[in-house]
Amino acid sequence: MTLEERSNLIINDIKSQTGTDPCVMFRNMVKNEYINMHGPEHHILDGACLLMAFYNAGGKIDIDAALSKILFEGLRMPGAMCGLWGICGAITSMGAALAIIDKTGPLSTDGTWGNHMQFTAAAVGELGKINGPRCCKRDAMVAFKNAIEYVNKNYGVELTYSSSKCDFSSINQQCIKERCPFFI
Repeated sequence: MTLEERSNLIINDIKSQTGTDPCVMFRNMVKNEYINMHGPEHHILDGACLLMAFYNAGGKIDIDAALSKILFEGLRMPGAMCGLWGICGAITSMGAALAIIDKTGPLSTDGTWGNHMQFTAAAVGELGKINGPRCCKRDAMVAFKNAIEYVNKNYGVELTYSSSKCDFSSINQQCIKERCPFFI
């Protein structure tokens, strides 16, 4: 199955997720066979979970247009960004979701451009302290924590964050075990 096919399944299936906790949505979605342990489908999935939780919490967005946009943006992000470019795809996916919510672009002067940069800087800083190698599941949980704090502070909606222990360490050949805040 191609990345585009997997990504279209993500967009279709995320629409059935309820509740205001993107971490729960993420854990539900990653059980699907089309979501790999690591891979660029997380560049779509992570932002889609944030958008769906925001919408379910009463956030004022056109969810179909928002999910189409996160699909477009996520497919433009190459795999292995974390190691090759120094920026995590989970964080960029959530940064893209925030830009979709705010309709932020490269010329925005309303403060959202800088606010999104501060969100991504905080999340990347936290990942940098943990260090690599990559783990798309761990990185998503760190990105969600920071994104939920940002959303709750800035949008008048309340998302929930349910941190949990990792269910993937046994199948992640690069698991950092005790250095991971989510290790069993």
